[in-house]
Amino acid sequence: MATISCDPRLHLQVGRANHGVTVEEIEGLIRIYRDGCIERPPIIPHIPCTGVPEDGVTAKDVVIDKFTNLWARFYVPRCSGGLPLLVYFHGGGFCVGSAAWSCYHEFLNNLASKAGCMIMSVNYRLAPENRLPAAYDDGVNTLMWLKQLVVIGSAEHKWWLGQCNFSRLFLAGDSAGANIAYNVATRLGSNVTSEYSLKPLSLRGIILIQPFFGGEARTSSEKNMIQPANSALTLSASDTYWRLSLPSGANRDHPYCNPLANGTNKLRNLQLPPIMVCISEQDILNDRNLEFCTALASVGKRVVKVIYKGVGHAFQILHPSHFSQVRVQEMMSHLRSFIDQ
Repeated sequence: MATISCDPRLHLQVGRANHGVTVEEIEGLIRIYRDGCIERPPIIPHIPCTGVPEDGVTAKDVVIDKFTNLWARFYVPRCSGGLPLLVYFHGGGFCVGSAAWSCYHEFLNNLASKAGCMIMSVNYRLAPENRLPAAYDDGVNTLMWLKQLVVIGSAEHKWWLGQCNFSRLFLAGDSAGANIAYNVATRLGSNVTSEYSLKPLSLRGIILIQPFFGGEARTSSEKNMIQPANSALTLSASDTYWRLSLPSGANRDHPYCNPLANGTNKLRNLQLPPIMVCISEQDILNDRNLEFCTALASVGKRVVKVIYKGVGHAFQILHPSHFSQVRVQEMMSHLRSFIDQ
């Protein structure tokens, strides 16, 4: 059954049988009605945590902030401690997706096992009920919660805290989640105040898988990249996600969407660790991701760029073909190498 929510700020009636005219829709994923109600069909099943290890990895859900319903799913591989910690943000155009989606559960469980790291998969607030920067705020609040636990210690969370090496912290995500990881990192990297200090945690790297950026001017890959019928991201869907997630009245040259809209001067002053960018050759975001890498390198940031041939957006979670799975294994190897650096 589809989940339906209504924005209370619009004084809407809840539980109507007929919500009337549809004003925005991405088929099969999200439908917005004129009365403000939002419907998200259950296109991907949610996987509960059973506590039973899969491939030597135990998953468990933890509440971070009950008032904003912010929570995370931890993936803890069997080990003797000293694991790097990867804080991961799922994709979905800021509007759909969940840390409990089966595709993310399987991918991250596999990554924790193959890369030998603990993963904290964050379930942040979604747009349009919570437009940006809500997801960025959730990301920063997650890191501040993590920092507090490390500083004060916590018997309740000892089962995973005791396995981590907090001097090896990584931010990561795919698509919109990569956008979140980047914007959380830039918020930390542009603020030298104690409010945003991560100490005693140390951010060692950022992993951006097919980062979801945009702009008013179209790139060549956005205009010309032919997408199959089952593509995870079309240009039309991309535009809809941005309309639903950006602050009201903003266009696609807003810095949340287009980090290069105002040039590279601000990038130059950011304190950022090494950044790995994973790019899919057949993704409409291909050109934009390449431009982003070039811009970062031009201002002296260390960038590791990897291009996956013959695959499109979100191939690592949505495309089970043998060819895609070969590329997934390549990605796992590249991610492990970056984390182990």
